Amino acid sequence: MSVRARALTKRFGRRTALTGCTLDIPAGHVTGLVGPNGAGKSTLLSLAAGMLTPTSGTIEVCGGRPGSGPEQLTKVGYVAQDAPVYAALTVADHLELGARLNTGWDDALARARVERLGLDPRQRAGKLSGGQRAQLALTMGLAKRPELLLLDEPVATLDPLARREFLQDLMEAVVEHGLGVVLSSHLVADLERVCDRVIVLAGGEVRLDGDVDELLAVHHRLSGPRRDGLPAGQHVVTAAHTERQSTLIVRTEAPILDPAWAVGALTLEDLVLAYMSPPAEPAGPRVHGPEAEGPGRRPALEIVR
Repeated sequence: MSVRARALTKRFGRRTALTGCTLDIPAGHVTGLVGPNGAGKSTLLSLAAGMLTPTSGTIEVCGGRPGSGPEQLTKVGYVAQDAPVYAALTVADHLELGARLNTGWDDALARARVERLGLDPRQRAGKLSGGQRAQLALTMGLAKRPELLLLDEPVATLDPLARREFLQDLMEAVVEHGLGVVLSSHLVADLERVCDRVIVLAGGEVRLDGDVDELLAVHHRLSGPRRDGLPAGQHVVTAAHTERQSTLIVRTEAPILDPAWAVGALTLEDLVLAYMSPPAEPAGPRVHGPEAEGPGRRPALEIVR
């Protein structure tokens, strides 16, 4: 297991960034971490990297406690927001620094990537473009040869072409080296291209966690004449109503046999946005669903128009 968290909570003074997070990320997967600003994504990644310690609960990464010693640190690569590099150091200086700080450093891999990317080893990092800085930071993370690579919004400031190149390089590295990746991003379309698992954080809590294909298979959009009830076994994630029509996103493993419903498939973006929506008090008759417990289940949201 790459990451295992149980009742993980992190507070900064009076502000709670994460609340009781419980999740499992299997080894060897590319996991997308998504949520609104302030959801706790950077906090979770910093805890996994050993940059922060929990207020309560536990987190285990690659079989050990994050930041517990040199052996544990070699297992995890971490690229913080905005792909930080040292502006005054050259590309070659970065590679030398990486070799000095990491016992498992793969110098051949680092130099081969720098050459393939067309980076001038004599160029100071502060003079590189945003895409080049991101690629340099990724090179540093990969050449460490970690078991798990944590990337916090690595492509947020890049143009579409630079994002595509970065993600393509990342996927090639995943296939070649077999490492696991947890990738935080607001850009769901990018996550859909590269991730096989997804975690949705909202309000410091895990709202959804699982395999992308499996989650899409059990979520559906239902449209039909307005009604105030559903058969048992269908958990309502969101509901919108007009005077005559109801449109629901539901989670169910059972077939939907009611001919009054038009059943539609969801994209990953549809699913993420549904679980990012904050719960709200209903303004009219409720659409009832059974009590739902466990990861990825929460009270129904009803929007009445």
